[in-house]
Amino acid sequence: MTVDETIRQVLVDHGRLAVPVETLAEDADLFSSGMTSHASVNVMLALEDAFDFEFPEKMLKKSTFESIDAISTAVNELTGV
Repeated sequence: MTVDETIRQVLVDHGRLAVPVETLAEDADLFSSGMTSHASVNVMLALEDAFDFEFPEKMLKKSTFESIDAISTAVNELTGV
C-alpha cells in the first residue's frame, strides 16, 4: 500500500468524514468534509500505528491534519520518504 492509500484507509477507518474519502481531492479540507477535532486525534494515533512513528509536538496542530496533502507531507518528513 502506498503512503496515500494508507492515509486514505486511515481516514476511512477513523476520520468520520461526511463524504466518501475516495471523492476527496488531495488538498480538500478534511475538517470541512466532516472530520472533528476528536476524529483527528484518532487519525493521528492510527497514522502513528500504521507508519510506526510518533508525531512530534511541533506537528500536533490542526494544519498538519487539514488535508491528505498536509498529512502526506508530515508522514514523508517523519519517515524520510
